[in-house]
Amino acid sequence: MCAPRRRGDEVTATVETPVRSGAAPVEERAVAPARRRRSRTGPLRYLSLLGLLAVWQVATWAGWTSPDTLPGPAKVASAAWDLWSSGALVDALGVSLQRVLIGTAIGLVAGLGLGLLSGFSRKAELVVDAPVQAFRAVPFTALVPLFILWFGVDETPKVAIVAVGVAFPVYINTFAGIRDVDSKLVDVARVYRLSRLQIARRVLLPGALPSLLVGLRFALTLAWIAVIVAEQLNASAGIGFLLTQARQFLQADVMVVCIALYATLGLLTDLLVRAVERRVLVWRQAYSGN
Repeated sequence: MCAPRRRGDEVTATVETPVRSGAAPVEERAVAPARRRRSRTGPLRYLSLLGLLAVWQVATWAGWTSPDTLPGPAKVASAAWDLWSSGALVDALGVSLQRVLIGTAIGLVAGLGLGLLSGFSRKAELVVDAPVQAFRAVPFTALVPLFILWFGVDETPKVAIVAVGVAFPVYINTFAGIRDVDSKLVDVARVYRLSRLQIARRVLLPGALPSLLVGLRFALTLAWIAVIVAEQLNASAGIGFLLTQARQFLQADVMVVCIALYATLGLLTDLLVRAVERRVLVWRQAYSGN
């Protein structure tokens, strides 16, 4: 029951809601079942992956696949252990991870900055959006020779390829997230005389955060794809270089190890962003499935 109460020239409304002793708030009671469902279904999402591995191993035992073209999981695991014991896999993983981290940081700053600029200002959109939409259609393989010509054959072109792959999805999702923010919130911020920087920081970025995190998930996946492309051309270290060497010597087990490692790293980065989503978007009561 709402009862208006006047304080001078200000009118406020108080809501009288019956609260039982020891009862949790309505929001907590609504969110708790969703959290319990996520905790119960978390390990279950990997059963299908384990099922695929089991089918793959059975197909190997039954002779449905050739060990020279597609070795089974047991042989791939043995090859991975040999590479790990020799240190080759550790060195390659360290080099690739460094490239992905540096390129992701650069691409995240560029995509976020351009997305904020273009999303907040129509004038900036007229300048920024069309070139970004044009260049994001260019494939990585077309950019690698050009970047090698510009930056040489050291680390710079490889990091640049990763940065480009990250920047575009971050830009698009930041722009879309800002444009989805309720315009009334921006109007209220202007009434309170917030500066443009304060509006961007306090209103637009929090409102665009769900879309931005989705873009980050896409961006991290593209980062690993970009580093694969970059490391297979004029590279002397990294997982992509290891994959190229295995292809030259027809080592199918090593090639599958590299592919499985890329898949595992992509899954881990996706889980990391999901964990960040659960942490920073705890206020959002979104539908989580039946």
